[in-house]
Amino acid sequence: MKIRIEWNYKTPKGLETVFQSEELPIAHALLIAEDLERTKRTKKVVYTDEHDSTWTIKEMKQYLKGLETEPHNITVYFDGGFDVETSSSGLGCVIYYEQSGKSYRLRRNAPSSELISNNEAEYAALYLCLQELELLNVHHLPVKIVGDSQVVINQLNGEWPALESNLSSWADRIDDKLNELGVQPEYKLVPRKSNAEADRLATQALNGVEILATSELKAE
Repeated sequence: MKIRIEWNYKTPKGLETVFQSEELPIAHALLIAEDLERTKRTKKVVYTDEHDSTWTIKEMKQYLKGLETEPHNITVYFDGGFDVETSSSGLGCVIYYEQSGKSYRLRRNAPSSELISNNEAEYAALYLCLQELELLNVHHLPVKIVGDSQVVINQLNGEWPALESNLSSWADRIDDKLNELGVQPEYKLVPRKSNAEADRLATQALNGVEILATSELKAE
């Protein structure tokens, strides 16, 4: 999450003006906010996040403290596969995150017989990832979303229009879920070889092998 700071500044001779910062990581915003208050020359300090919600310094401190025990520093990998002969799909999801000073990897896949194309399977795989984030109680955090689908990544980041109605519907579902969770996505398009783990999970789902596992990652 990023915070903007707006404050009224008063000089010793009584001149006043208003300053506004750029968007800052909440930890940096907190340090600057505390320093501003120590000057004794600021008043009407307002802290605003990307959703135009206002925060107090106490709330920012509580938020940072909560990050120690809640999932954060999250990267999501997704991939979907579609078998034309069987009209079945496989969805793959990998989530890397940190919690309570440890690093974890969550792997999940799922089959589907309700999709009609590979692009739709890619969207469904990403939606599966967002459902897992919700189960992890991820909220109001930046999340890096990584995939090898040009269609999904470019449509969601606004570079390509979603002209097909079924894909447009999936894009809306993704946006609605992100807004519901307060997640700020950062989309990254990668080559397929850089998305091998999610691709493998999607293929396993197509072959009838379902996986749901979370493992702790040890420092090398």
